[in-house]
Amino acid sequence: MSSQTLGNFDVARSRYPFCIVWTPIPMLTWFFPFIGHMGIALSSGIIRDFAAPYYVSEDNMAFGKPTKFWQLQPSRAKGGIEGWDSSVIEASEIYKTRVHNLFCDNCHSHVATALNFMEYEGSSGWNMVKLALLMAWHGKYVSFLAYIKTWLPFFCIVIMIICISLFY
Repeated sequence: MSSQTLGNFDVARSRYPFCIVWTPIPMLTWFFPFIGHMGIALSSGIIRDFAAPYYVSEDNMAFGKPTKFWQLQPSRAKGGIEGWDSSVIEASEIYKTRVHNLFCDNCHSHVATALNFMEYEGSSGWNMVKLALLMAWHGKYVSFLAYIKTWLPFFCIVIMIICISLFY
């Protein structure tokens, strides 16, 4: 296995079949390291993410390559692999008609809609809060460098605040 491949993933090409993926949002994640940008991958590993109003990106996440992934099981989706892919495509088509809203209708909502369409794990109660919490719990970093990319800015800010508070 090369250093660019994890299991059936291709890190170099950002292919994460049947995964929810996550990447930091500059400045926002620096202050709140659990807040980031989310997408969902087709069976081929191609990522779809609600990147901007009326735009669902394919194979090019809005804020860069994923730093975390959470692999799900297509057998737990209604219709298996075909159900997974058709649900991701259907959610993407819907979100191509929507305005992006950071707090209410965002990339997390797009992923939740896909999971609701496929009734993943028999549930149609997926939402952005549940996904954020589960990604924090189940998500794995694609590499140590990805971990550093996520957490280093936050720790630098915390250290600066501590230093300023000690000296002023």
